[in-house]
Amino acid sequence: MSEPTTGSTLGLEGRIALVTGGTRGLGLAIARKLCACGCDVILGYGSSDEDAAHALRSLDGLKGSASAIRADLRAPDSVPELLQTVRQRHGRLDVFVHNAATWTPMPATGADHAALHQDIATAVDPLLHAAARLPGLMPPGGRVVAVSSTGAHQVVPGYVSLGLAKAALESLVGYLAVELSGHGIVVNAVSTAKLDKDPGAAKGPVEAALAARTPAGRLTMPSDVADVVALLCTDEAAWLRGQVVVADGGLGLRP
Repeated sequence: MSEPTTGSTLGLEGRIALVTGGTRGLGLAIARKLCACGCDVILGYGSSDEDAAHALRSLDGLKGSASAIRADLRAPDSVPELLQTVRQRHGRLDVFVHNAATWTPMPATGADHAALHQDIATAVDPLLHAAARLPGLMPPGGRVVAVSSTGAHQVVPGYVSLGLAKAALESLVGYLAVELSGHGIVVNAVSTAKLDKDPGAAKGPVEAALAARTPAGRLTMPSDVADVVALLCTDEAAWLRGQVVVADGGLGLRP
């Protein structure tokens, strides 16, 4: 079973979209959806030129266009430089999807403090560094979408660093939604649970149990989340501001 690569354009044709962490996994699925909708998509990536080249090949033939920019978002100057490159190449930015994240498994009672703070910084700093620059780069109607996780509110074993990171990210989304609204920029987040990144593969006991508990009858696929991200970028979603939209097939409804 493969993920869909085409669909409604949702009125997004010609928009300039930047997706951080855009060359693999969920980020690539989001980039694929936006490109299929006619966006000119820029894939931000941290290190692997091979992954970037593979990602760009996978987007060939879609309605929009795709390019890639290498930027280590852990470096303080990386986001300003990334946005400046976008300005030089395209003149503006219409959609900013912040998907990049790092996760260091650890228990809360035995946390690696340095690694934990790094995971939080990766989740929060790119938006903080971008915030003051977006009004001069995004025209009215711009969209910022942050990718979060239900682990921000549920206790998942070993997930404390990313859980804290995503909780902080969701709080930041609210603050930015208020402060950027006056510039015509809409900020929201999409949250999801365990992802099925290989729908055709056999599932382990944990994945099988989660799929059975999901009212929609299966685990969430990256394309499901990508669809919701694209919906938040439409003109019709302009009155959703500072919201965290949960795309989990109803799993969170179950006790």
